[in-house]
Amino acid sequence: MKLNLVEIPRVKTISKEDFFNNYVKKQKPLVIEQLTTDWPAYQKWNLEYIKQVAGDKTVPLYDDRPVSHKDGFNEAHAKMKMSDYIDLLQEKPTNYRIFLYNLMQEVSVLQNDFKWPKIGLRLVKQLPMLFFGGENSKVFMHFDIDYSNILHFHFHGKKQCILFPPSETPYLYKVPHSLISREDIDFDNPDFEKWPALQKAKGMICNLKHGEMLYMPEGYWHYMKYLTPGFSMSLRAFPRKINNLGKAAFNVFVMRHYDVLMRKWKGQEWIDYKNNQAIINTNKRL
Repeated sequence: MKLNLVEIPRVKTISKEDFFNNYVKKQKPLVIEQLTTDWPAYQKWNLEYIKQVAGDKTVPLYDDRPVSHKDGFNEAHAKMKMSDYIDLLQEKPTNYRIFLYNLMQEVSVLQNDFKWPKIGLRLVKQLPMLFFGGENSKVFMHFDIDYSNILHFHFHGKKQCILFPPSETPYLYKVPHSLISREDIDFDNPDFEKWPALQKAKGMICNLKHGEMLYMPEGYWHYMKYLTPGFSMSLRAFPRKINNLGKAAFNVFVMRHYDVLMRKWKGQEWIDYKNNQAIINTNKRL
């Protein structure tokens, strides 16, 4: 059986007013297909170009191993030269991903390749992060710590995105004191006997192609799968809802540090406790 998903709406282009009134204010996801066609990146950004301009950089890599108490917050699992990593991506499927990497700070020429879209969101004017992945590599189901409104642009190949609004959190086996669902859930082919609450969750799905942009409203859960090797870029805007600003502040200044402290104190016992509570808390709502 499959998840209960509907296609995310698509438009080729949209006015600033329509986007803000019909999607940002209503907190509804949208794919805009041609937002980047006048960017230099639309013509230039592919894996070979990144290899050319950033091949000598050493990059942090992450795989799909379960969270361990031995890992620091967002601590990389490996490191590699960008040129070697891109060779790996193009040679065969790999679980290694680049996550939240500020490549533009190290390779300034990339800063000239994109434009800040005038689309009705007050974007945070900091250098955007880049994300890379190999064929079939996955980003576990999570939501962002700062509850940002996100413009997620994809380049080179195809990427599948599954979203759930915050209203569906009770059915997603959220791990307490964290931003993730149970990591052993296969969101491509969920086992509803093991995870029965997922049958109640109502989400959305899209496949992004080169140059397309997905708008993800604040607090939305997202699960990403690279259908081919490729990379993405995200631009962010602060949450507009006061209660989400409060949640973001709590996550950054309290929850994250409490979780790190408990990992150091309790070790794997703390991780196991949280994973077990995700099941207990979710099944209470069934």
